Amino acid sequence: MDNKNILIVDDEQVIVDMLKFNLEKEGFSTIVAYDGEEAIRVALETKPDLILLDLMLPKIDGFNVCKELRKKLICPILMVTAKEDVVDKIIGLEIGADDYITKPFVVREVVARVKANLRKYTLPIEEKKRELEKGRLRIKDMIIDSERYVAIIDDKNIPLTVKEFEILKMLALSPNQVFTREQILRSVWGYDFYGDARTVDVAIRRLREKIEVSTSEPKYVQTRRGMGYYVTEE
Repeated sequence: MDNKNILIVDDEQVIVDMLKFNLEKEGFSTIVAYDGEEAIRVALETKPDLILLDLMLPKIDGFNVCKELRKKLICPILMVTAKEDVVDKIIGLEIGADDYITKPFVVREVVARVKANLRKYTLPIEEKKRELEKGRLRIKDMIIDSERYVAIIDDKNIPLTVKEFEILKMLALSPNQVFTREQILRSVWGYDFYGDARTVDVAIRRLREKIEVSTSEPKYVQTRRGMGYYVTEE
């Protein structure tokens, strides 16, 4: 985890100083932004490995910052906010946030979440080697490129977030096998994720919007009503 670069976005100096001190103590490098406009500019310039993003920011709020950065960056985005409304959490996940931390928080928990999300975004070296040996994975007329995290359909590269890609790869590696929402949640987000099964539905919907011609009649990612999701080779 050493040398990973963390962007801290918060307009409260006390919060920034506390997160910066504790993350650097763990061996991370940190960058800071104090409002939404600065966050977008700094993130695009530095391309951090992970972003801790406050929701209530001056100039541009955290929701819109997240939405804008998700178009151009693939890295974990952890929402840090005083809001506890479930609707806010769902909106955050829908626009691409990977995790949600509510203030007041325990610093050790934030550090643990940072490490957990970085692990999920970094394929182990041995797995990378196996993926390279296998080459690209094909499902119907779609190619899944594990090196570039894209789906290729009709010679068009479709960029996916890490979570979307991991779900698609999980289903594609076991065609015709139905995976429950809980199985997908545990495999892709991990046992320590504090969300629920709706998180999977949100991610599947975003994935379908990118790769399906019709989300109401999906060609690739199918639903087994009352059970879960799967893909077929036929």
